[in-house]
Amino acid sequence: MMHGYWGGPMGFGWAGGLFMAVFWILLIVGLAWLVRYLVGFRTCYTGRHEIPLEILRNRYAKGEIDKKEFEEKKKDLGL
Repeated sequence: MMHGYWGGPMGFGWAGGLFMAVFWILLIVGLAWLVRYLVGFRTCYTGRHEIPLEILRNRYAKGEIDKKEFEEKKKDLGL
């Protein structure tokens, strides 16, 4: 059987191996990015960051704001 210029029966030879390696690298990097994005998204909304009402409660408990200001800010936030 006669091989093409690039070698191999498909005509790709070393270039086919290079494209396959690039494909797998991009696939693995893409999956790693997706997992990191999804994990970061989930932790952002599950307590990693304080929600505004919790911040208000902490400031009120520390005496940084009074009850009137606490209620006004709570109303402004729609809580």
